[in-house]
Amino acid sequence: MGHPADAPPGSVWEQDLPTLRAVVDAGPALDATLGVPGLPQSGTGQSCWLTGTDAVRLMGEHFGPVPGPTLQALLREHGLPGRLTAAGGRAALVNAYSPAYLAGGGRRNRLGCFPYAFRAAGLPLNSPDVPALGAGLGLAYASPWAETAPEEDLTRLGEELAGALGQYDLLVADLWLGDLLGHQGREGVPPEVLTAGQAYLRRVDRLLTGAVQAGARVIVSSDHGNLEDLSVKSHTLARVPFGAAGLPLPPVADIVQGGGQIGHWLGLP
Repeated sequence: MGHPADAPPGSVWEQDLPTLRAVVDAGPALDATLGVPGLPQSGTGQSCWLTGTDAVRLMGEHFGPVPGPTLQALLREHGLPGRLTAAGGRAALVNAYSPAYLAGGGRRNRLGCFPYAFRAAGLPLNSPDVPALGAGLGLAYASPWAETAPEEDLTRLGEELAGALGQYDLLVADLWLGDLLGHQGREGVPPEVLTAGQAYLRRVDRLLTGAVQAGARVIVSSDHGNLEDLSVKSHTLARVPFGAAGLPLPPVADIVQGGGQIGHWLGLP
């Protein structure tokens, strides 16, 4: 989703989100367009974060949602999970994936950049060694996005994830429900979608609160805008957050530099 500074009036950002806003407001708003015409997409945007490489220039366009052969090769060679593992570090993707999703759609890759990069690094998905995080954060995946677990559970889960960092150098959460909600936008802003988007951000805030209060160092980022402007159903040209708690934030301008900075924090070339 886009940075709150680029959101229109009445957006999902306009509510009390003490930890999330503190983290986001501590860092810059980053360019996700990289000087290339068109709307930023997940395949190239996430590849930028995972590799510190300008995947949009590599492709010659914004591309997504899942990585094709060119981006797959980039993720295999330069993906953060693989580089960290090769350097002797430990990383895990904490998302809980269904067996049907992991089975994919035959020979053609259906995995998003994050599960693809972790699997390419030889790392298991749905690892039993880390607390499992549903991307809905306790909201259903379809309208009316009903609550399936109370918000308070997210604070406890954040604490558990912070505790798991005793065995890991990096834990990653791919929070994609915000993108799904963003694509439900339309002119006039559907009130039920706005309500669900607000509820989702409150749950992100709870998750971060638990993690930060338990001593975790946290990074918050995004691959493109959309949830911040529910008057449209497409992605947007908004800048994206690059916030952190417990880490110094040097000046960076775009998502390629942001991806490179994460590698630097982990001591990777």
